[in-house]
Parts: sequence; C-alpha cells; structure tokens
Amino acid sequence: MTDHPTSPIRIGLDGYNLALPQGTGVATYGRNLAAAIDELGYPIDLIFGVNIPRKADVSLRESLFFGQLGADAPARLNLRKKIRRWRVHPLTHDMIEIPVTGRAVLEDAGDRLPRFDRLFNLSEIYDVCARHFRRYGRFMTLRVPNPPTIMHWTYPLPLQLAGARNIYTLHDLVPLRLPRASLEDKRYYDTLTRACVERGDHIVTVSEKSRADIVELLGANPDWVTNCYQASDMPALREPASLPGRLRRLFDLEMKGYFLFFGAIEPKKNLGRVIQAYLEADLETPLVIVGGEAWHADRELKLLGVSHGRQLPGVDRIRRIDYVPRALLTDLLHGAKASLFPALYEGFGLPALEAMAAGVPLLSSTTGSLPEVTGDAALAVDPYDVDAMVDAIRRLDQDEALRDQLAIQGPLQAAKFSHTIFAERLRQLYQQVAKR
Repeated sequence: MTDHPTSPIRIGLDGYNLALPQGTGVATYGRNLAAAIDELGYPIDLIFGVNIPRKADVSLRESLFFGQLGADAPARLNLRKKIRRWRVHPLTHDMIEIPVTGRAVLEDAGDRLPRFDRLFNLSEIYDVCARHFRRYGRFMTLRVPNPPTIMHWTYPLPLQLAGARNIYTLHDLVPLRLPRASLEDKRYYDTLTRACVERGDHIVTVSEKSRADIVELLGANPDWVTNCYQASDMPALREPASLPGRLRRLFDLEMKGYFLFFGAIEPKKNLGRVIQAYLEADLETPLVIVGGEAWHADRELKLLGVSHGRQLPGVDRIRRIDYVPRALLTDLLHGAKASLFPALYEGFGLPALEAMAAGVPLLSSTTGSLPEVTGDAALAVDPYDVDAMVDAIRRLDQDEALRDQLAIQGPLQAAKFSHTIFAERLRQLYQQVAKR
C-alpha cells in the first residue's frame, strides 16, 4: 500500500491480466500504468477477480487473496460455482474490500501486484462479465464505496464502475486487422470493442496506428480517443561486469554470441518465418527463443520438429527457454548480439522498445505500429518477406559497424517513451476526463 497526499483524483485499475500466472504484454502495461499513476501522486484502487469466497471471514481475506493471486483456474468447478456462472443477475454487483494489514508478505506477490491504496475483489468477475454481456447486451455494473474519479480498464472488458468515469484501453485491433492470427471470437470482439467506444467516457490506446484503426474500424470520434503510448518496466541490469559469467553458468551462452527472440509464441509474432530465415541464413551464431507457447504455437515451431525421420540442418543451433523472470530476461537481452522481432502486426511492440532501451541491435518490421516506435533505430523488413529477413539476419551477424550504429540509436529512440513522458500524457488525459 502507499501513502498519498490528498488528491482530487483517484484512479481505479483492473487486475484482469495482473493475476495471470505468467505476465503478458498487457500485464506489463498494467504495471507501468500503476507506476505512472503512483508517480503522479494519484491514489490507486485495484479491482480483481481472484477466486475466493464472498463470505470469507474478513480477517482471512488477505491470506486467501494472495494465496490465489496468479493461481491457475481450477480444472473442475463444483456444482455451486457452475450454477453461479450460469445465473448471472443483471443488477449491480458489490465488490468486497480486501484489507491489507501486513498479514501476508506482499513481496511474495512478485510483479503481479503494483502499488495501491485500496484493494477490491469479486470472485471470477472477469469470467462472469462476458456471460453477462452475451446474455443482457450491456456492461455489468460494479460498485465500491467512495468510488474513484476514473476507472481505467486496461483491456476491453464489459464492465463499468458505478460513480466513476469509465475509460478503456484498446491496445490494438489485431483480431479484426489480422483475423487469422488471433484466437478471439471475432463477432464478440467487434461487438465488445464497439460497446467500449459507445459507452465509455474515453478510449485510450498505445500508438497512432492503433488510434487510426479504432477511428476507422469502430467509427470512434477522434476527439474521444487518446494515444498515450506506453513505457517499459524492464528492470535494470544487475552487476553488468558479471553478466558474461551469469550467461555461461545459467544458460551456457556467450556474451554477444547469440540472437534473441522473446515474446509469446503465437502467429502475429511471426516466429515461424524468423526460424525459417535463421535456418536459411546458415550462421554459426545460435538463436535463443524465450517465451511461453500461446495459440497455434505448434505451427510457429513446426520447423523445429522431426520431419521424415530427421531434423532440419541447423536446428541444433536453436535454443528454447520457457518463461523466465524479468530479471533473467534482462540478462538474456543485454547479452544478445541482436534481438529479432519482425512481428506481423503490433499495437505497440514492447519487446522492440525493450531491446532498443538496452542498446541491443534490433530487427523489426515495416507493419503495424513498429515503424513509429522504432523510427530509424532498427533494421526493418517486410515481415512476410523471408528473403529480406535472411539478408537482414546475415547483416546483423556480420556487420559490426551496423550493430554499433543501432546500439547507439536504440536508447535515443527509446528515450521518447520514458516513464516521465508516459506519466505526463496520463496526467493530461485524466485531468481532461475528470473535468467533464
């Protein structure tokens, strides 16, 4: 919890992505958003949907909440919970406050819980609200005592907080722009995002490309859509002098001796073509892939498997590492020869920003928001052009002058998306919305 001087503006944030066992780009956005709001001196209320009983004793709520935070959903639901999910009433739902007294060690919550002033919860609310929206065609209304001035939903959710101005972040419209690269129900997603535009007090997004998509595809009023961009919360590199030793001992990797791809393994990240281009480039420099498997990961990783009784030549130089804590990802990033992120379509492209901020040469793409985020500080290719990608990977491997140039330009470009600049954009947005 935090202590704030009296502020005329209190901000609510949802914990929809923060509660996931392994953080996503949207979870990073939520953490950065909370940090920027805290920097501005605004009190923060967190709204979670962790699975704990409504009737739990007040003294036990804290332990139950932190015990379930980040836990996987139960494989089987009991009969009562099944009935509760089906019987969604259309009335206002009262949130339950979780008193945080120090009973639970907050450091154990890891990076899933940003700093806050008040903490509220309603079991499975983020599952139930979708059923409510499908059934009644309107947003589920939540209620808390002394509601915040602004409730900032970090994701398109069919929820609204009574007594607050509700604003929604739409990170991108990839399900509509790149429908074959995402799992979402396209009809439901279109209906939901249009409802956010129509019913929300304001729409926030993370790039000018996403803002243009929201105006074009959803018919939003441009005056009611604000691009605040975002910032990175990649932790600082600890003990830089000992990094080469850590890389050798933990990962058997040499400093500046490997390419790195990091991010969710899903179609829009374009890892399948990255792997193909790397194998065609026929280099000795290994490729390290860091990221959990998401939708259609098997298609993206197909070339790594056994075909006709044998592996493709060069596959043995590709290393896969599952999800790692942010501190270890920082080590892997700073030790890389170059970062490969030629995504098909990004609303922002946080891995690109993180690579530039670390001074790591970056292979990016010419689509989505990546050109406006990377500027001239990356080597950009058409993400569908494997031949261009092969040539770019070879250049990054062999051209030391190019790597040095990108390593200098990267941090300069990344500075345009600093926490201070992000916080100032938010301050202007919140004051504008609060005055209405």
